[in-house]
Amino acid sequence: MKIRQKLKIIQKLGKLTQTLLANELNVSFPTLNSWINEKSLPHKKKRELIDRIYSIYTGQKIIPSDSLHAKKDIISGKGKKYKSITKNIKERPDLFDQFILSLTYNTNSIEGSTLTENETADILFQNITFKNRDMIEHLEAKNHQSALEYLFNEIKKNYKITEGFILELHHILMNSIRSDAGSFRIHGVRIVGANVPTANHLKVPALMRDLVLEINKKPDDVIAHVSIIHSKFEQIHPFSDGNGRIGRLIMTAMLLKAGLPPAVIKKEQRRWYYKFLRESQLKQHHGALEDFVCDSILNGFEILEA
Repeated sequence: MKIRQKLKIIQKLGKLTQTLLANELNVSFPTLNSWINEKSLPHKKKRELIDRIYSIYTGQKIIPSDSLHAKKDIISGKGKKYKSITKNIKERPDLFDQFILSLTYNTNSIEGSTLTENETADILFQNITFKNRDMIEHLEAKNHQSALEYLFNEIKKNYKITEGFILELHHILMNSIRSDAGSFRIHGVRIVGANVPTANHLKVPALMRDLVLEINKKPDDVIAHVSIIHSKFEQIHPFSDGNGRIGRLIMTAMLLKAGLPPAVIKKEQRRWYYKFLRESQLKQHHGALEDFVCDSILNGFEILEA
């Protein structure tokens, strides 16, 4: 099937305008229009993304290529070039600040923050306050910065990620925002916009104890391990608020511990991030989420190698 046909089917099933589809594919409107009119063809990475999206919408299994294994090999090879990525980032203030900014801006934007990247930078590094922005958004940015600083100071190669570490991340993230900062929820919650059942609040402590044990296992496949843990954490949804951001902070900690840079999940990919996450949770199909995590780690390498 031609790329043009796949794009048309995705548009129809997803009820997407051409502008929305261009945004989801992270390309310009003219570029997408050129593909649809067969004036040009997407490069390999975009073709693979189109195939994944087409597969999700239609339920038709696309014959898998070796691209996921290739990406994992590339990531592994890049990681071996560094004795300690955590130390490398911390020893360069410009690099550390860029990771703080990229991770904070994107993670908060995914959760609905209206701050621009420039505004986020001013809040983080200049302590500027914007009168036309909600004070909660200022707090969310500064708190996430503090949570990342705590995380980078704690994480070492043999560091054991504990329940206490996760609770402290939440305490820092929700400081002065929620009265239950640093505590597991004691009531039911729903994941807005998703048909994914969350854990009964009475089971949350036990489920988190089990998850922490799983987090600290030494896996053969780091990216598969990180992806599955992230999927499980988000489905447990252990906190009243902040689960997405904490889940991505745990992912950062696990990757740094494994000698890899943080996965920078960009706000433009929010729709597919949630789609692949739900597919992992509801169907136990983790491949698309793993591939997405690979791309996000490669985003991290782009910052590291700039």
